[in-house]
Amino acid sequence: METESEPYIRLATLRQLHQVVADLNTARSFADTLQAVADGVITGLGFELSAVNLVRQDGDLVVAAVGGSAGAEALMAGRVGPRCSWERRLSMGDRWGDLRFIPYSEGWVLDDDDVPQWHTPGPAPRFPDEWHPMDRLFAPLYAGGASGGELIGVLSVDKPRNGRRPGAWGREALQMYAFHAAVAIGNARLRGNMQRALLRLEREQQALRASEESFRQAFEYAPSGMAIAEMGGDQHGRLLRTNDALCRLLGRPASAMRRFSFSDLVHPEDIGTLLRTSAEGGRAELRLARRDGSYVWVSLRNSVVADAADGPRFLLTHVEDIEERKRHELQLAHRASHDSLTGLPNSAELRARLAARLCATPPRPGGGYEDEADSSGDGGAGGVYVDAAGHLHGFDEFEFFGTPPPVESAPFDGHVHTIPPNEDSSVDDGHKGLAVLFCDLDGFKPINDRFGHHAGDAVLIEVARRLTNGVREGDTVARLGGDEFVVLADGLGRADAQDLAVRLRNAITPPIRVDGRAVRVGASFGIGWAGCGMSAEEVLHSADQRMYIEKRSRSKERRRAG
Repeated sequence: METESEPYIRLATLRQLHQVVADLNTARSFADTLQAVADGVITGLGFELSAVNLVRQDGDLVVAAVGGSAGAEALMAGRVGPRCSWERRLSMGDRWGDLRFIPYSEGWVLDDDDVPQWHTPGPAPRFPDEWHPMDRLFAPLYAGGASGGELIGVLSVDKPRNGRRPGAWGREALQMYAFHAAVAIGNARLRGNMQRALLRLEREQQALRASEESFRQAFEYAPSGMAIAEMGGDQHGRLLRTNDALCRLLGRPASAMRRFSFSDLVHPEDIGTLLRTSAEGGRAELRLARRDGSYVWVSLRNSVVADAADGPRFLLTHVEDIEERKRHELQLAHRASHDSLTGLPNSAELRARLAARLCATPPRPGGGYEDEADSSGDGGAGGVYVDAAGHLHGFDEFEFFGTPPPVESAPFDGHVHTIPPNEDSSVDDGHKGLAVLFCDLDGFKPINDRFGHHAGDAVLIEVARRLTNGVREGDTVARLGGDEFVVLADGLGRADAQDLAVRLRNAITPPIRVDGRAVRVGASFGIGWAGCGMSAEEVLHSADQRMYIEKRSRSKERRRAG
C-alpha cells in the first residue's frame, strides 16, 4: 500500500476503495457478489491475489471466488478447508485489529495442512517490512460486518504490489473493505432467502423493524422482478411497489406501474391462470404486456405478507423472465407434435386430438348414451335435443323454470359425446359428426423411385399445402407417415364428407412442378366416423380399411388420374 508520507496518494486510494465498495452492491447474483469481493481487493487495495473462503452449512470453508490469477483460480476454486484448520490459522500470528497476519517465520507449520493455498517458497526478506511469498494475511468476514458476529467467511490476500507488508493505512483500508464485503455478502444471501425472511417478519414485529432496511435492499437490488400488490378490498391486486428489474423487463417506469394490477397487464388468454395463482404459494407461467404492446413470458411466484398481527395483507410476487426458455419449449413441443417435412401435425398429435373427442362410454343399443337424460315418461320430466353439429344433449325441464334438479342427477362433466351418423341407412338423415378422411397417394412411389427422395419430399410438401388450403379453419390435416394423410373435419354429414373427399382429390391431382418437370399423383380417400365408445386406433383403422376398399374399386389409371 502507499506510504504514510503521501496523503494525496491515500486520498486517491480511498476514492478507489469507495468505488469498489459501491460495486459490491450492484452484483446481480450471489456468485457475482463473491467475485466482486475478490476483484475489489485487486482493484482497490493494491494486492495481486485474493480469495473468498465462504463458510458452508457444515462449518467448513470453501474457496468461492479467486481474483487476480487464473492459475490460482484453477488450483483453488471449489476446494474445501476444514473449519478446525481455519480456526487454527485465525488464532496464530499477529493481530492487526480484526486482521490476522502470519509471517513466513511462523507460517511454515501450515505449509502441508489441508487448507487450499497458493504460496510458494522464496528468499529471505531484504529489509524488515518486505513481503515474503510465504507471508499470510487474512481478513475475517463477520455477519453484519461487525467484529464478534458469526463468521461467514475469510478473505485471503497476497502479493502487495509495492512488495511491502501493509502499514497502518493499508491495514485500516483492508479492515474497512472486509466490513463492507461482509455486508454485501449478507445482502446477496438475503435475495435468495426472501421467503424465509418474509415468514420470520410476519411472526415478529420486532424482527420486521430490525430487518426493514435489509428487506428494502434485497427487494430493490434483486436481479429479477419483484412487486408488492394489495390484497382484499376495492383495490385488490393493485401494484403498490415494483423494483427496477421488473420496470426494465416491462419497459414501464415505477410511477406508471402503480396505476396497474397484474390483471391489467396479463395476456387475455392467461387471465384464468393468473386468478388461480393469486394465493399464497401460487406459481404460474403467463404473459405480461410490455409498454410497446408486445408480451413477455414470465414465471410468477407469490407469497402473502402481513403488515402486523391483524393488519392488511400484501402479495409479494417474484417475476422471472422465461421468454427464452418458453421459446425453446414451444419449439420442442412443435417438433414433437408436428411432421418435420410438411409441418403438419404428426401421427402422435393426430391420435391425441382424436382421443380428446372420444370417451369410453359405448352407445346404448337403441341410440344415445347411458349418462344422457332419459326422454321416456317414468324417468322424470326431461328430454334430449340435437345441436347444429349433430351432438346429443340431455336437459331437464327444471333448469328452464329455475327449480333445482333432483339431487341424484349426475353433474355435467363438460364432455359432449361424439356420435357418428347412421351408416346402415341408405338415406342421409342429415346427422352431422366428426368425419375422418384417410388419404393415400396413388402413383407416389414411382416418382420417389425415379426422381429421388428430393422430388418425393417436394410432392409431399405440395400435397400437404393443397390439403390444408382445401379444409376449413379448425379442421385438422395430419401426416400419418409415408404418403398417408388424415383429415379430421367436425360437423359434417355423410354427403358433406363425400363432397370434401372429392374436392381434396381434385385439389391433389393437378400437376406438381419439381425441378422443372411436372409430375402427378392421385389420391384414394376412405371416410370413417369417430364416435364415443371407440378408440382412436379403431377410428383410424376403420377409415384405413374404407380407403383400401375405395382404392381397389378404381382402376390403376383412374387412381393416377384422381
